[in-house]
Amino acid sequence: MTFRLLTYNIMRGGGGRLDAIGSIIKSCEPDLVLLQEATDPSNVARIAAAAGMPEWQSFAKQSLAFVSRRKVVSASWIRPRISRHAFIEVVPAGEALRVYGVHLSAVHAAWTEYRRVLELRALLRSVARHQHGFHVLGGDFNTIAPNETLKIGLLPRRLRPLLWLSGGRVRWRTIQTILDAGYTDGYRAKHPKELGATLPARDPHIRLDFVFLPERDAGRLRACDVVSHPDAATASDHLPVVADFET
Repeated sequence: MTFRLLTYNIMRGGGGRLDAIGSIIKSCEPDLVLLQEATDPSNVARIAAAAGMPEWQSFAKQSLAFVSRRKVVSASWIRPRISRHAFIEVVPAGEALRVYGVHLSAVHAAWTEYRRVLELRALLRSVARHQHGFHVLGGDFNTIAPNETLKIGLLPRRLRPLLWLSGGRVRWRTIQTILDAGYTDGYRAKHPKELGATLPARDPHIRLDFVFLPERDAGRLRACDVVSHPDAATASDHLPVVADFET
């Protein structure tokens, strides 16, 4: 049986763009959607309705939320002390699967990369109690993968000084940390030579949105793609990522 997961950063709560976001989600026909920057529960409810997803849950002023086509057995928000954002754990009904939604600290700089590593390690400790079961991690990791390049000249002007203040160079360790923990980068597994950029949506040149699964379960991955849709460039600053798994 195939399970389709979508992860989507909807930018600042999605206000003014809810119908477009819902239309994009609906066109992908996902079973479960992980949302980031979904800070307004009423907006999440409207997105769920527009996408035809009867199940949803969010917390006011919290980044992470989900909408689901199927009934959800449980959903938990986990916020380790060191983490700016909580993680979300969702268990869909009828599936031997746990899904973890992620939104790590933003800003490209050496000190924020260090914080992202700490946040990720905290998530992995939370996942460890279910590490022997099939599970997936997805969301906006706000960092780049090994051997991928951050084009500083293309960053918004407001962000460039933060990178320069940290020395102009960042040791990108977050994604390597999750790979070293025994996870497979879903998009890279299916597209070894394509960039898969997800930001900015109007002219994507950097990949910040990922889906990971345990290496032992890599054979379950059927597809993982960046979503192309006529409204995607204006619905958010991120492009969504969709992945299909055999459960």
